Amino acid sequence: MSELRIGAHVEQTDPIAEAQARDAPLVQFFLGNPQSYKGPVLAYEGGPEKLRADAEAAGVDLYVHAPYLINVATTNNRQRIPSRKLLQQHMDAAAEIGARGLIVHGGHVTDDDDPAKGFDNWRKAIAATDIKIPLLIENTAGGTNAMTRYLERIAGVWAAIDGTEGADQVGFCLDTCHAHAGGNPLDTIVDDVLRITGRIDLVHCNDSRDDFDSGADRHANFGAGRIDPDLLAAVVRDAGAPVVCETPGGAAEHLADFAWLRERL
Repeated sequence: MSELRIGAHVEQTDPIAEAQARDAPLVQFFLGNPQSYKGPVLAYEGGPEKLRADAEAAGVDLYVHAPYLINVATTNNRQRIPSRKLLQQHMDAAAEIGARGLIVHGGHVTDDDDPAKGFDNWRKAIAATDIKIPLLIENTAGGTNAMTRYLERIAGVWAAIDGTEGADQVGFCLDTCHAHAGGNPLDTIVDDVLRITGRIDLVHCNDSRDDFDSGADRHANFGAGRIDPDLLAAVVRDAGAPVVCETPGGAAEHLADFAWLRERL
């Protein structure tokens, strides 16, 4: 798969330079603090229009990861309402820089809640959001009442948003560490997800420091974790989508991970 487009999660100050240091055609980054409700902040000198133009000139695709705090599924108004606002702010900012997608975690409801409430809150969030670029919902690793840890919950989200205005712009980001730690066999995960969503728009290819079904979201460099190397390569091969490595380290470590993965494809 010499045509495989593979990049990494990087610091956002100069994502073009980060991409070039990795000889990567795409990068992913946060816009601001991923643990804050304060809204997106673009650090790139020259602002959003300059970043968009420079990325296009360099042939680098940009992906934005939304803050971890966003949880549009929750029944807690004090979290859900700010989450919707923050999601729209990051959607607007990501569209302004010409990002190919905005990745957001599936969120969760409390252990006492009916998951159906979370599904319906996702429907309301999609209806309320002006979706300007693909919104890629990512599977997550932990939580018994998470919206996108288990396949049946992912199916619940997709069934709930089906037919909602903007749903055609909702895609899926498949994280290998999250799938493994969440208890979803990687040998069938691509087919399972495609059966539910009809699409995989991006792969977060990460090894896992923890065992299958551990519920722990801790990434590892390829070959240093608990996932069978052949399974990691098979997911990438079968998904046929661009790849972002969210593995530890900087350019040197990421280049080693890219080479490790390409050798197995």
